[in-house]
Amino acid sequence: MLLSMTGFGEAHCQQDGLAVGVEVRSINSRYFKLSIRTTEGYGSLEPQIETIVRKGIRRGTIQVNVWIDRAKSPDDYHINTDVLAAYRRQLDNWIKQLPGEQALKHEVPLGSLLLLPGVVDEDANRTVDATAHWPVVRDTLTAGLESLHEMRVEEGRAMAADLRANCRAAVDSLEQIERRTPLVVEAYRARLEQRLKKTLAEFEVTLEPADLIKEVSLFAERGDISEEIVRLRSHLEQFDSIVASPQSSGRKLEFLTQEMSRETNTIGSKANDVEISRHVIEIKAAVERIREMIQNVE
Repeated sequence: MLLSMTGFGEAHCQQDGLAVGVEVRSINSRYFKLSIRTTEGYGSLEPQIETIVRKGIRRGTIQVNVWIDRAKSPDDYHINTDVLAAYRRQLDNWIKQLPGEQALKHEVPLGSLLLLPGVVDEDANRTVDATAHWPVVRDTLTAGLESLHEMRVEEGRAMAADLRANCRAAVDSLEQIERRTPLVVEAYRARLEQRLKKTLAEFEVTLEPADLIKEVSLFAERGDISEEIVRLRSHLEQFDSIVASPQSSGRKLEFLTQEMSRETNTIGSKANDVEISRHVIEIKAAVERIREMIQNVE
């Protein structure tokens, strides 16, 4: 089962006064690269987050974003008594300057002063107990990774179907080359014999069959592509087997693709025939499509 290295997953959870959101994005890369962003105060959870991510993803560039919103409690705020007292003094001084009746009308309840700037502060330095919140974060992260995995599996299925189609195209062209190969030598022998007979007839020289056989044998030896055909077919069969295997193995597929390209190039350089060259071009095109696609296989 192939896994795509490209995908997106997310999950959200609200539990025990804690709201957690997770987004996981992945793109293709030759190696495993992980970037984690968490809400301030939860950086200590990053090693545990990485451990879980590594269990499910072996290769690719991964971006994990974790947002944690904790419900506020009374302990998160405190009253700045110095500021409150200063406001109170200023108001008292102002009220004292008013006539008696007006002074009574401008009595200010103490609770109203709490709304003034700087009276109530949020305790930004309060320590967050990240460990206590880890179970909720862990479960949400796991759900986000499962969502990512589903997307990668779905894309992997589509990639596998396309890879198999290109493999079949390469196999069909290879079979055409294999059928054509014996005819190339025979066609060369006939052309050579005809050309030599025409040339030697002008000088009344007889062509010895042994000389013709020797020349044709040399041509056949130089253009022998039977080993390359066998190896290329073996690589294609292995490739199809790996695509169908339970585990995604992008690196193995990359190696086989390189070998398929090498054997195809050798066939093209050794086979001195227009029709074989045409099939070689078809195989090269299929292998190139395969090479581009497996760059995104884990």
